[in-house]
Amino acid sequence: MQLTARERLPALLESLPPHLIRALATDWLHAARDDQLPPCPALDHWTAWAVIGGRGAGKTRTGAEWVRALALGDPAFTREPVGRIALVGETFADLRDVMVDGPSGLLALPGRRPAWSPSRRRLEWDNGAVALAFSAEEPDSLRGPQFGAVWSDEVAKWRYAEAAYDMIQFGLRLGHRPRGLVTTTPRPIPLLRRILADPRTVVSRARTADNAANLAPAFLDAVVGRYAGTRLGRQELDGELIEDRVDALWARAGLEAGRVAVAPTDLRRIVVAVDPPATSGTRADACGIVAAGLDAAGHAFVLADATLARATPEAWATAALALYHRLQADSLVVEVNQGGEMATTVLRQVDATVPVTPVRATRGKYLRAEPVSVLYAQGRVHHVGALPALEDELCDFGPDGLSSGASPDRLDALVWALTHLLLRGGPEPRIRRL
Repeated sequence: MQLTARERLPALLESLPPHLIRALATDWLHAARDDQLPPCPALDHWTAWAVIGGRGAGKTRTGAEWVRALALGDPAFTREPVGRIALVGETFADLRDVMVDGPSGLLALPGRRPAWSPSRRRLEWDNGAVALAFSAEEPDSLRGPQFGAVWSDEVAKWRYAEAAYDMIQFGLRLGHRPRGLVTTTPRPIPLLRRILADPRTVVSRARTADNAANLAPAFLDAVVGRYAGTRLGRQELDGELIEDRVDALWARAGLEAGRVAVAPTDLRRIVVAVDPPATSGTRADACGIVAAGLDAAGHAFVLADATLARATPEAWATAALALYHRLQADSLVVEVNQGGEMATTVLRQVDATVPVTPVRATRGKYLRAEPVSVLYAQGRVHHVGALPALEDELCDFGPDGLSSGASPDRLDALVWALTHLLLRGGPEPRIRRL
């Protein structure tokens, strides 16, 4: 029986001499993740490579390896050696401490090291290739010099981002195909939007968790565990570009301000709200399922988002009832506009003992959502933990609905739950312990 390549690999490694084993262990093409390797240098459609990633995701190592490969003429990275390269950091101190002399910087890479002249702000390899260091704080310093490549680090933090980046583009004029690399943790600034929207930009994305093997376990437990799913975590750890819609009813800053780690243990009421789809199948909207509770002070706590996409009536009914029982809720609040009495019938068929409160919309989604958004502005609604998919809908919902045109099913369920708890009377509250 013929062995596969994976099965032959151990025997092949055992046959190699020690010096080749050591070389293989430090070879970047062998060790890098796919997101850390650039597009094919022979392709002419790209002029910029944007590596967008979380903190500690390996962006600096990616940039340093790319610069060295260009300087030394590695054919996997470039058609020909690049003799003049620009390094641009937020400040010169950041450039020196991270891009050049940091633990993943150019001087820390194994193999052939360049000579670093801090006073001249210059790296030089033994083949004559040079990399010149610039601060984005001084855009005018980029007037005049010309390069065949540039590595721009943490552009989302640059004070004069547009001016510095524009000066860089004027200087990229040497060689067959001058190109730039941008490595940054994203922030919603105009320059980064412009870079990502450019059809000549190839984008790679990486999360902090992708580089877990090279990070301290304590960091992963304390930082990743604490911020995962929050706006800050999605930006700083997952490398997502998180933006607010200008005319949205909700803003992410407000959601973050009201977030709590755990719910009170003595909630007086808990409801599970369901916004069922009008149809089922592959083209059906999602079924919004959101649970919320009310404390004695009149504050609401959004406890869970169990929304299901393209589920059968039996599937979403089962999910809603499971959440109801898990939280020991008072009632299921179900919108009956689209499906008439079908939704309540399905729920009762699955579990006839659960009290179902049907609600019917008499106003549009925006008008129903507006008073609920006011409750958030008053500080009366708190999200328990991270609810990223729900929060994305809230912060993208304006007068004309979601920017994608999709149905805001999670938002609808949330609005029904909070309307029932805070804007309408309900059954007599009772104290319960979570």
